[in-house]
Amino acid sequence: MSKIKLSKEFIKSTVKLALNEDLYPSGDITSALINNEKVLTIKLISNQSAIVGGLLFAKQTFALIDDKVRFIIKKKDGSRVKKGNLIALIKGNAKNILIAERVALNFLSHISGIATKTNEFVKLAGKKTKICCTRKTIPNLRVIQKYAVKLGGGTNHRFNLSDEYLIKDNHIASSNLKGLVLKAIKNKKGKKITVEVDTIKQLRSILGLKFNRVLLDNMSIKNLRESVKIAKKYYETEASGNVSLKSVKAIASTGVSRISVGSITHSAPAVDFKLEI
Repeated sequence: MSKIKLSKEFIKSTVKLALNEDLYPSGDITSALINNEKVLTIKLISNQSAIVGGLLFAKQTFALIDDKVRFIIKKKDGSRVKKGNLIALIKGNAKNILIAERVALNFLSHISGIATKTNEFVKLAGKKTKICCTRKTIPNLRVIQKYAVKLGGGTNHRFNLSDEYLIKDNHIASSNLKGLVLKAIKNKKGKKITVEVDTIKQLRSILGLKFNRVLLDNMSIKNLRESVKIAKKYYETEASGNVSLKSVKAIASTGVSRISVGSITHSAPAVDFKLEI
């Protein structure tokens, strides 16, 4: 899969797996103690300011437990919300809402967390520099996490190893930099080629070869600025390497086109939501 597709079928199958993880083998044995058919209207509230995301996953969670539960969305994915804002109303059987509650909130908290963290980087980087995610994602959640990055205003990097050529330091250490680039150019068949360098000397050694993007890894601000100046006539430029909220603004000031940030997917804090009866 090389493209992000949030079809109804994908959402449904993903939620089914999550529910199976939570309910196998005996279901919710605690909620089973409730033997009445009480119907409640419950508010889904944000406990903090955030970019909200994952509402269709939450809605599907309740629907799979009980298709009579109504999940009335009040804020769309990608909306900026404040603490105390109403995100959705949930109406239905109390026991079934409790069964679905945690899985629904887990989707919301995780997707919203990535969107919110991404947006913090996007605002600091400014309009001229794109914030990109990486392949540093939780296994089996890449589609969801890359969707969340887009909600936060970020840009998706390659989805997987088949999407683009990305010649990195360990490839270079195992072979020859210029030789690898030339071989990628020969075999590219419409695929984009990115070449990682960590010194100005490396950059100069491949300058002028016909590839798409140069990835400037773990460079000082001084060397990054010089590298962008050298490379921008030939290639799109990207910076990487332990980028933080403290450093991203300075990195963007060098004129680099893109900044890749692993932390927006691998360690974004969950957003806090609650169900209020």
